[in-house]
Amino acid sequence: MEQKERSTFSGKIGFVLAAAGSAVGLGNIWRFPYLAAKYGGGVFLLVYILLALTFGYSMIMAETALGRMTGKSPIGAYKKVGAGKVLRAGGWITSIIPFLITPYYCVIGGWVLKFLVEYTVGHEKELVSVSADGTSYFSSFVGDPVQQVVYFAIFAFLTVLIVYFGVNIGVEKVSKVAMPILVVLCIITVIYSVTRPGALEGVKYFIIPDFENFSWMTVVAALGQLFYSLSIAMGIMITFGSYMKKEVDIEKSTTQVEIFDTAIAIMAGLMVIPAVFAYNGGSDIRETAGPSLMFISLPNVFNSMGFGRIIGIVFFLLVLFAALTSAVSLAETMTSIFEDEAGWGRRASSLASGAVIFILGLLSALGFNVLSNVTPLGMDFLDFFDFLTNSIMMPIGAIGTIVLILKVIKIEKIEAEIESSSKFKRKKLFEIVLKYFAIAFLVIILISSILNTLASSFGIEALKMFII
Repeated sequence: MEQKERSTFSGKIGFVLAAAGSAVGLGNIWRFPYLAAKYGGGVFLLVYILLALTFGYSMIMAETALGRMTGKSPIGAYKKVGAGKVLRAGGWITSIIPFLITPYYCVIGGWVLKFLVEYTVGHEKELVSVSADGTSYFSSFVGDPVQQVVYFAIFAFLTVLIVYFGVNIGVEKVSKVAMPILVVLCIITVIYSVTRPGALEGVKYFIIPDFENFSWMTVVAALGQLFYSLSIAMGIMITFGSYMKKEVDIEKSTTQVEIFDTAIAIMAGLMVIPAVFAYNGGSDIRETAGPSLMFISLPNVFNSMGFGRIIGIVFFLLVLFAALTSAVSLAETMTSIFEDEAGWGRRASSLASGAVIFILGLLSALGFNVLSNVTPLGMDFLDFFDFLTNSIMMPIGAIGTIVLILKVIKIEKIEAEIESSSKFKRKKLFEIVLKYFAIAFLVIILISSILNTLASSFGIEALKMFII
């Protein structure tokens, strides 16, 4: 059978914006500020930046180089370099991850879309219910199966539609438009947030390191956040690397992605932490994470500010762009796997991805209402899929990739791929991290995440000292 020509990004800017769009997502907007507030503010930020410059840099360099060297998505990449049957499981695990993450990610994207619509065209009375009585409003929304499915389906349709049009016309062009808009909206929201009365204390807490707040869990939490903030072990960077032209400088491109992602995370902290400090001294953000922070606490903050409707529109539009670009990257990886492994064309592969997203997404969308009595490991379906992918499969998949590079491909070949288009200024750092630290980091994430879930789901008090 004739080998089908592989799609490529038009150049470095296409790769950088698409990869940055993947990295910048809901984790940056709601999880990073929460963890920063909980684990030391400025000292957490310092640790996160140091890890991004070392562990994060090395992992995205390795995955991108592996993708470009093989010209394949994860399963094909493992096969092409001669991985044995046992090690190939790492490629399969990495490939399955986006099939499990994208559906529930689209459900959360539907939540964002719902709140944006409410802030934009909702009646004033309903808008107040979002802001002043966020708990009951959000609970009633996720408890309504019809609304849940409708907004999830709209967001999923937009995601698949973009992927359907291909790497150049769909993924790259949307990223080129969405990412600059996202940056502008971030800057506007940051300026508004940090200028609120009382916000300066939040800025100081977030920016200035206080080493009295440092603990080992600060490192573990920062490492866990970095792990999926940079899209490590989701198959995304391998897939995007396979679309990268040979003349594009891998080191410069991935460094720009790293800087972009970290900058957005910092701006997210400056959006959220000072605003909550201005509202009530920051007590809520230390206790509230995930959906509660995004859809309950922050609407309360917006309601207490002047121009609450306007800032709500800007904020949720920003989050929508972040969620959409990440969902597109995940769905693109799914589509690439169908293309490589099933030999299907772009249209059939993107439609197959859409079918998987819709079927599995229904479980998460209905897990808060119709299927609320079904609780695997004591969790709703959305939390279960999140635990399975982020806490177990991603660390294992990343370990498999590192073993593949060190034992099968050999690190020298990966370095040669990088050096074919890059000066590789941090080559020594790359070697040290992959050879001596990366697997240990990943094992720590894996163990601490499992202990965290056991403690939370089954109330095992003895394990709470290990909770991230």
